[in-house]
Amino acid sequence: MNWKGSIQTTVILVVCGFYAGCAGLAKENTAPEANREGLPLVYSEDFEDGGEGWVFTDDAAWEVRLEDNNHALALHKSSQYQPPVRSPHSIARIEGLKVSDFILEARMKQIGKEYGHRDLCIFFGYQDPSHFYYCHIATKADPHAHSVFIVDAKPRLSIAKERTPGADWGTGYHKVRMVRSTETGKIQVFFDDMEKPIMVAEDKTFLEGGIGFGSFDDVGLFDDIKIWGKVAR
Repeated sequence: MNWKGSIQTTVILVVCGFYAGCAGLAKENTAPEANREGLPLVYSEDFEDGGEGWVFTDDAAWEVRLEDNNHALALHKSSQYQPPVRSPHSIARIEGLKVSDFILEARMKQIGKEYGHRDLCIFFGYQDPSHFYYCHIATKADPHAHSVFIVDAKPRLSIAKERTPGADWGTGYHKVRMVRSTETGKIQVFFDDMEKPIMVAEDKTFLEGGIGFGSFDDVGLFDDIKIWGKVAR
């Protein structure tokens, strides 16, 4: 037996496995669960194959970007879009997906300058450009920031019953989770801590609709999106 060759092979395999494991730390690693709290997985995207099937308010503001050997959906500049009523400018919606109850998880990274309204958003219950909800995760809460909002044919209105003073985006990725129950109308948003929500709202105006990501007028990255939910018929 060639012990020298055997040892060299073993070392190579161990080293390759080590680096592969380290590379995997950049992503959430494993395939998502088929079910979460009784809801089936209806969407999953990590953008490693390009990420098709999105509708943008401004195509030129979005791209799939490679950063640190990881692909993500990047909102890299302000969108040249004026909504019908006062509401976010940059929206990327998942084409053809409408849900009622859902659990959404994603990694999100803010890459803009620091200021009170530094934000990224999740859109849900989307009907059309004048009718939808969104959660606005920002550095500092005020009547127009860091809350759950409804857009119902008039400028956005905060509907959060509870919320924290703000969120620290810092410089890296954050795990964000949203849970929506149409039976109770409850909407919960989690940021890094998956046990305690940073905002809670209750509303039943739009019981189903589209899902999307974006910002009011900032920039950022979105990755490892998973949605478990009831698909609207």
